[in-house]
Amino acid sequence: MAVDVGAPYATRVRQALADDGMRTALDRATGHLKERRDRAMAEIDERRLRDEAGAVRRYAIERLPDLLEQLEANLIANGCHVHWARDAAEAVGVVLEIAREHEVGDVVKSKSMVTEEIGLNEALERSGIDVVETDLGEFIVQLAGESPSHILAPVIHKRVEDIAEIFRIRLNTPRTTSPAALCAAARRELRNEFLVADMGISGCNFAIAETGTICVITNEGNGRMVTSLPRVYVAIAGIEKVVRSAEDAVLLWQAATRNATGQNVSVYFSMSSGPRRRGDTDGPEEMHVILLDNGRSRILERGYADAALCIRCGACIDICPVYREIGGHAYGRTPYSGPIGAVLTPLLDYDIHAARDLPFASSLCGACRDVCPVKIDLPRLLLDLRSVVVERGASPVGERAAIRAYSTVMRRPAPYRALARLAGWLGPLAGLLPPLSTWKRDRGLPRFAARRFGALWRERVRDEEGAAG
Repeated sequence: MAVDVGAPYATRVRQALADDGMRTALDRATGHLKERRDRAMAEIDERRLRDEAGAVRRYAIERLPDLLEQLEANLIANGCHVHWARDAAEAVGVVLEIAREHEVGDVVKSKSMVTEEIGLNEALERSGIDVVETDLGEFIVQLAGESPSHILAPVIHKRVEDIAEIFRIRLNTPRTTSPAALCAAARRELRNEFLVADMGISGCNFAIAETGTICVITNEGNGRMVTSLPRVYVAIAGIEKVVRSAEDAVLLWQAATRNATGQNVSVYFSMSSGPRRRGDTDGPEEMHVILLDNGRSRILERGYADAALCIRCGACIDICPVYREIGGHAYGRTPYSGPIGAVLTPLLDYDIHAARDLPFASSLCGACRDVCPVKIDLPRLLLDLRSVVVERGASPVGERAAIRAYSTVMRRPAPYRALARLAGWLGPLAGLLPPLSTWKRDRGLPRFAARRFGALWRERVRDEEGAAG
């Protein structure tokens, strides 16, 4: 059963929990990624890497305006066209204008969560432009007509059997569960797309202010072809992706890949500083960089600057017990899932009601904070957002009524004592009634004490007074 990302949160969760195949795939894949990360981090001084990576990101966010101006100046000096976009509509409009100017008919893309955020593929297709995702995971979910379910591994929710069936239907390939054969089929399909595309579009892992350089991390080589083969290259970067220097970018590259895939470094680290120059044998004729806000300034203004530190490694997602049960699509129409998604999605929306459930999609166990390579305190951010939801009256009516009733009883001794007696009498029946009946399916319900605390305390006080007398 596929998860309907447009359904209410409770419905999405029920659909995810009912999909045994997806949950099996999630458990296998996230467990594998966690094991690889643990091995990679055991080889180095993890505390030092986290301290240094966190310091690099905090420096960049604290000096964001200055670094962005420096980045823009150096990109222009390198021959790039720089565009500023306040929101998704402006960013999409810039891409469409560039496409019209160059009569673009075919676009190849390298994996980019920011283009998912602004709905770029749909906008290009509505304008009659063919768009092909070239990252293998993104290519598979595009063939399936779905959205990514993980920042790092878009197709993590599917088993190899599911992928084989997609390829059989969409690419007319013989059914096989051989990963090598499936990769070869995708390679054959994509090879010509790189050669005929008029425009390449990528996201940006890091934007180096000192040199005016856009950095893209990949393991498949598709990112390098997207940024160099088409005659026009467009990079879309969230404004928080800026870093001061090449040294800072390389440090974060190591932190990202060790935490994301358990590698020392990724196979490719593509760095683009401008269009093809005289004497160059390859490269785009034009390079455009779109610096996107789309709510990021609002995140800083609201006091959630730590959320902007994220380097999109996915470590917090792989470790999260909630994500590992429900997957990414249960988080709704957002490219950002897991703990970081539960923070970013409400903050990037103008209306906190639009994502009021996500801050509560966490057990607050703290595992996400413990693995974050830049030391984001995600549980604290989630708690802050929960308080905002409650203050704005966006929490469920039944929940607000229950809290008010609890508060009323706890402030008045007589009703409290009466309900305590009632609980003792009805305790054995409590597990038969909702919502405890549902909760009890997978848990044991503790027995109510035979004697209430108040009675025990009064007896102890009498005994002590008697002994003293």
